[in-house]
Amino acid sequence: MIRLPLSPPGEGQTDSATMQTTHSLLPLAHHTLHRIDFDPATCSAGDLLWLPHHAQLMQAGRKRQAEHLAGRLAAVHALARYQHKSVPAIGEQRQPVWPAGLYGSISHCATTALAVVARQPVGVDMEALFTLKQCQELIDSIVVPAEQAILRAAALSLPLALTLAFSAKESAFKAWSALAHPYPGFYSARVIALTSRDLTLRFSADFSSRLAETEILLHWADLGGHVITVTA
Repeated sequence: MIRLPLSPPGEGQTDSATMQTTHSLLPLAHHTLHRIDFDPATCSAGDLLWLPHHAQLMQAGRKRQAEHLAGRLAAVHALARYQHKSVPAIGEQRQPVWPAGLYGSISHCATTALAVVARQPVGVDMEALFTLKQCQELIDSIVVPAEQAILRAAALSLPLALTLAFSAKESAFKAWSALAHPYPGFYSARVIALTSRDLTLRFSADFSSRLAETEILLHWADLGGHVITVTA
């Protein structure tokens, strides 16, 4: 059974848990991202008892349980920097519920989970790099022709550029979901600039009437096979 540590272990140390996890820090865009690398094969149903909302996950598959648990572990580490020891609950829209006055975001990909907490809206996303075949299949559903031109003009490979566009939109949607219309779609935030370190999106009224024409800056990192984006 996982027991919540009185204080999170230091970078590189392993959490006291049945599921094998390792915590590390990743600075990006003036944020400190908390990273949990985990082994899903070592996750058991008993591990979920550490979560106050464990009953909501008992019917999920082991992979989903392990991802959720790793994400909440990362979130607890991130919240500890703000003197909070709570575990984010699951909201009505399946979103993490953060303490009053704080904002946060969780992402997971393969065997890694990330979390970030801030005093202003924040979003983080991690994605596996698209293949060329995936680019051909997905590009028209992620970006409009004007965005495609920006991606192709950047000094990046198309798989990297398109993965970044997808991930950046996911991060922005997480940060501003409270103001978004239901199911706004990828075209509601459009890439207007892409450089070797950041990406800029512009929201349309389709995303939120309150945020129409608002520009959002995101920073990104290439981890070799995966990318991370976070709102600046």
